[in-house]
Amino acid sequence: MSLLSRLLGKSTDPRADVRPLWHRVVEIAREKAWYAEYGVADTVAGRFDAVTLVLALVMLRMERDRTLIEPSVHLTELFVDDMDGQLRQSGVGDLVVGKRMGKLMSVLGGRIGALREALPQDDAALAEVLVRNVTLIEDADRLALAAQVRALSRQLDAVSDHDLMNASIAR
Repeated sequence: MSLLSRLLGKSTDPRADVRPLWHRVVEIAREKAWYAEYGVADTVAGRFDAVTLVLALVMLRMERDRTLIEPSVHLTELFVDDMDGQLRQSGVGDLVVGKRMGKLMSVLGGRIGALREALPQDDAALAEVLVRNVTLIEDADRLALAAQVRALSRQLDAVSDHDLMNASIAR
């Protein structure tokens, strides 16, 4: 963004419109219930899994509407920027960040595909997908987690495009 644009308050960042949605995705992924009630491990890996799980559900919701394709790309860019920053803050060097980012994007894509296939099935099938894709504590209630993921997916389905883009996702 140019200095003149910043001084005049004009934003040329195409991701600005989806930034509130990205922040809402992270807020939902940080809700205590994921960890205390549904068995997602409260670790770095578990928190990453929660973020990618919620983001995957949002991306699945967005892919059904052609007008949300471009915003979904910008949402993915915000995910990449955030994860890149997190890796760098944790001490990962420049030479390794790119390789790790490739793996993280692969994880996100894999979760989107797995959820796309599992959501139309019953909770037992969804629970099996979640066990393979989310870091859980040993005694996690997998069916309760599956029910919660399905409930969030349905909630996202019920939100209008306008409300989704405004991050108006009540919980």
